[in-house]
Amino acid sequence: MDNSFNVETAYQAMHASFPAYSRQPIIGITGNFNDGNCCVADGYIRSVLQAGAIPLIIPPHDEAEALSNTLDRIDGLLLTGGGDINPLFLGEEPVRQLGSINHRRDKQELLIARMAADRQIPTLGICRGIQIMMAALGGKLYQDIHTQTGFPCIKHSQELDRSYPSHSVRLEKGSTICQIFDGVEQLNVNSFHHQAVKEVAPGFKVCGYASDGIIEAVESTEYKSMIGVQWHPECMILSGNESMLPLFRWLADEALSYHQARQLHTRILTLDSHCDTPMFFDQNIQFHTRDPKILVDLHKMSEGGLDAAIMVAYLKQQERDEKSLHAATDKANRILDKIENMVAANSLSVGIARTPYDLYKHKFEGKKSIMLGIENGYAIGKDISLIEHFRQRGVVYMTLCHNGDNDLCDSARGNNEHGGLSPFGELVIHEMNRTGMMVDLSHASEKSFYDALEVSSQPIVCSHSSSRALCDHPRNLTDDQLRQLAARGGVAQVTLYSGFLRQNAPATIEDAISHLNHMVNIMGVDHVGIGTDFDGDGGIIGCASASELINFTRCLLRERYSEEEIRLIWGGNFLRVMQQVQDARTLN
Repeated sequence: MDNSFNVETAYQAMHASFPAYSRQPIIGITGNFNDGNCCVADGYIRSVLQAGAIPLIIPPHDEAEALSNTLDRIDGLLLTGGGDINPLFLGEEPVRQLGSINHRRDKQELLIARMAADRQIPTLGICRGIQIMMAALGGKLYQDIHTQTGFPCIKHSQELDRSYPSHSVRLEKGSTICQIFDGVEQLNVNSFHHQAVKEVAPGFKVCGYASDGIIEAVESTEYKSMIGVQWHPECMILSGNESMLPLFRWLADEALSYHQARQLHTRILTLDSHCDTPMFFDQNIQFHTRDPKILVDLHKMSEGGLDAAIMVAYLKQQERDEKSLHAATDKANRILDKIENMVAANSLSVGIARTPYDLYKHKFEGKKSIMLGIENGYAIGKDISLIEHFRQRGVVYMTLCHNGDNDLCDSARGNNEHGGLSPFGELVIHEMNRTGMMVDLSHASEKSFYDALEVSSQPIVCSHSSSRALCDHPRNLTDDQLRQLAARGGVAQVTLYSGFLRQNAPATIEDAISHLNHMVNIMGVDHVGIGTDFDGDGGIIGCASASELINFTRCLLRERYSEEEIRLIWGGNFLRVMQQVQDARTLN
């Protein structure tokens, strides 16, 4: 008992100055369960505290709603060590060497690891924790390394005091964990286990091995802040050894970055200016569930902090005879009907927005927003009256063409039929200006682009286009196009379509950030945004669905964009143009 402690003295010391505290990230630590009691080893708590974070114990339970609410309130997750994992939960029968298991803890941690990954929550798995992480996300485990590996193992379950190293681990050069430990490629660690990772989960790589080949460390290859280690770094602190603190500082730093991004998303409105989710309507998608068939649904929007998406009625360019043109118009109307029906079926959580005001109103009400767009002016055929028809339906923009020339203009992938914008296309742009519908020039040829800039009385958008200087694709915009678009008040939205970001290799979130930075340098930050093209073959490593869009914001913060600049990028610029175009309609 510490007889020197005085609560009043301690209380006054805590409030001796103002402000007394800076925001520290909250790390949820999974608790063990023994003899009816929840417990957590002191090393975890002390390591988290010394790393500059706040430990919060998550007691073992498998109440899904409570777990979900817990994850909404933490900034990082620490999956702790403990007993063996029930092989029945992994589709296996137990081997004779299986140790004690705790089914309640197993169920909780398998679930919480999966949910944390969906939310992009920074996660560190330790010993049992690395195994839980891999098993939950699709990897495989050894129930007992000594009988199942097929090769002789070193002594992984040591009798040495747990606060001292007992064997070495080889770290992969250039890996995140190697960088955490200042480039050290051989690390002395402690160890006491007989289960281990057999195969890593998809989206992970092995970055550390023991001398016998047992996997000792894994990390995400998809820009998720997720690392697992087989040893027990938390025990080192108990003997005053701080050699493992860098691992906990990494978790605290990543958690703080995640917290800052999530908080920023509560203060700004985030808009994806182009997604093709309606293309999957014929596959019986369930927008209110976390549907694996689509990249944008209510759960993924919530996980990634996305407030609104413009869902388009996409029309493939086909024949242009009278019958085909009528069929295209009918199809556009049917798709818009289905979008509206989908939203109506989930009206407590999402609403159709027609104006920027609607978007902010829905955010204030705690709802997501869907706006309507049309991809390909093929939808109006040769009937200019359909512009007002679709605008009355709530369509906020129409992409003049897609991959093929139509009656309005030439496409970037077309045959130069009109030599740019057609006479009918000029009339269409005037009518779009009159009715308050934005003109979208993604997919247009360069000549169509410049013609439209000259014809339109209102700023123009490119709802999902990237930089041709960085990726030479005809769908992308040259630097001169970017300058001319900005000079007329328009906006270009970086798209997360791999082939428009990088050639000859899968694109990553770093490629998308490079395109954004280049476009900002050319146009200024007032003329850029994000149009993912999710569900239209969009999706890249690190930003593979709406649930991962929070990663984009974390990258923007690392790039030192200010909150106001991020607000502009995440929809502020696009909505400025939308408001201007819609206001011009009210003045006519």
